[in-house]
Amino acid sequence: MTRIDHALDSLDAYVASFSAEPLPVLRRTVRELAALKENEERIGGKQITAVVLGDPLMTMRLLSHIAHNRGARQNHDITTIDRAIMMIGVTPFFRIFDNMPTLEDQLADSPQALVGVLRVIARARRAAHYARDWAIIRHDLDLEEITVAALLHDAADILCWAFAPTLTARVYAMQRADRSLRSAAAQREVFGFPANDIQLAIAEAWRLPPLLITLMNPAHDANPRVRTIALATALARHNARGWDNPAIPDDLDAIGRLLHINRDQLIRHLAIPEEDAARLLPEDTDPPA
Repeated sequence: MTRIDHALDSLDAYVASFSAEPLPVLRRTVRELAALKENEERIGGKQITAVVLGDPLMTMRLLSHIAHNRGARQNHDITTIDRAIMMIGVTPFFRIFDNMPTLEDQLADSPQALVGVLRVIARARRAAHYARDWAIIRHDLDLEEITVAALLHDAADILCWAFAPTLTARVYAMQRADRSLRSAAAQREVFGFPANDIQLAIAEAWRLPPLLITLMNPAHDANPRVRTIALATALARHNARGWDNPAIPDDLDAIGRLLHINRDQLIRHLAIPEEDAARLLPEDTDPPA
């Protein structure tokens, strides 16, 4: 596997490096798909969808495959995993996605990088859960699109850990040393570009659906669907180590405005632990019973 150990001079160069080898997936994904394949005659697309949505890398791999192999009669983009699997079919799916490389093998010599990327993946899953939940509250017309876009919102962070672990570790070290340093600034200093720019370039090169690219792009945050995903990603990032991050009260205010519920209702809905809930409530609000 080729590793990126220095900043590249263009977004195209990053796209070429990330695209040079097959995208790895989680070892758990490989095992779970293998178990489903053994009962291929008795399973349906829903079981496969659940496995794929547990792994942002597998999600990207599937959506990119669909986009690069769309038929002449397919006049609309596939934006959800269940539709992608329906389009391929169960048996062809298992044939196409057999013998995939795993992230754990790829980072076997970089245990700290593996821990780092697994944390980002866990954060992405949590963001997808929040976004889906809030989309239900907002009566969004397509929950699956919101779920997928939130799962992939920080895909560049995952890819950078997988293909450029030394550089990515440097970004995180800079932020630990200076808590006020924004991610985009640290990424620009180390990679030459913020991760969002790299991500959009990859998404376009891999032909991810334009709708998903729009939903993942914070430049469109006037759109409540985009704002749902951005806020879910922010909260998942800020509560990764607990509910004491100083940015969380602002997150809760923004989420409350999006969902039209007050702080007390939101804290109950998020099931924030009692000791944290009391601290996060406004001063004139009684603590939850």
